[in-house]
Amino acid sequence: MIKISNIIEVVEQIAPPSLQESYDNARLIVGDKDVECTGVLICLDAIEAVIDEAIEKRCNLVLAHHPIVFSGLKSLTGKNYIERVIIKAVKNDIAIYAAHTNLDNVMKGVNSKIAEKLGLRNVKILSPKSGVLKKLYTYVPIDATDSVKKALFEAGAGNVGEYSECSFQIAGEGTFKGSEKSHPFVGKRGERHTEKENKIEVLYPDYLERRVLSALFSAHPYEEVAYEIIGLDNVHQEIGSGMIGDLDEPISSKDFLNMVKIIMKTDVIRYTQIVKEKIQKVAICGGAGSFLLNTAIVQNADVFITGDFKYHQFFDADRRIIIADIGHYESEQYTIDLFYEILVKKFPTFALYLTTINTNPVNYL
Repeated sequence: MIKISNIIEVVEQIAPPSLQESYDNARLIVGDKDVECTGVLICLDAIEAVIDEAIEKRCNLVLAHHPIVFSGLKSLTGKNYIERVIIKAVKNDIAIYAAHTNLDNVMKGVNSKIAEKLGLRNVKILSPKSGVLKKLYTYVPIDATDSVKKALFEAGAGNVGEYSECSFQIAGEGTFKGSEKSHPFVGKRGERHTEKENKIEVLYPDYLERRVLSALFSAHPYEEVAYEIIGLDNVHQEIGSGMIGDLDEPISSKDFLNMVKIIMKTDVIRYTQIVKEKIQKVAICGGAGSFLLNTAIVQNADVFITGDFKYHQFFDADRRIIIADIGHYESEQYTIDLFYEILVKKFPTFALYLTTINTNPVNYL
């Protein structure tokens, strides 16, 4: 039996909720995660028509990118579309789960899908986040060093960019004296013991802390495990906002914009003055990305593709970059495919559906 919690667990392995922005509400918004899942309907926006579609397809989980609820509700009377969605979902035992900025902020998230569609290479996070990394120090008897390191690596510690199983160790001596109630792995209770040990250092992202510590405690032979955790200001190169990458070959700006219009299935691209004859370095951000404009300029992007630029913000390009606003929905539309790809790897025969509803609230003439 596959529970709703099993589906959520797979999504959160890719997009841990702790990586969402402070204003966000990525989580299980409605429903019981411990019930059997009858099917998953994947969408960008959990609007009323999508809930109706879920009822029709007998799906009791709607997996959305945008949370239907961003702030607290003080009543549920059906006076607006948010309340009507919640009421209908509850009445029909349909759970709603959203993975939003936490899915934006990971290397294999929303922006990587855009980069894939545009054929970008040498892709990296445009604005990496700091304060995500931690360092673990622990002290291990010589003979147990390899087994403890192996457990830590398997738990996700020791990854730095394209390198895994990264650690540092230094030899030394530790002392301890157990009480009469202790059960020391080496030495005798009531006597001070000196043991040759290795000090191991590994990095890990903070959202893996519970898993890393569990692995440490399980693999370490001592009754009392000595360890230290230190928060770091270093940026995490695979967590953050936006992405930047290169086209295989530079192409003319007009040809590039026409290509984007076709690939991203948009009726309109709002763009600034063509100040670059050719495009090769491309910055992207699904959704509303104007806050990353200066970062894209500093990193010498030729064009910045995103959505939701306001009129006066277009002036901020200041002839240093081309802004290409393709629309919020249009920039995130392939997130639905991303969700599907994440889930189908784990549940290849399960009932996974992509919504047939276009939830874009913006229309063009």
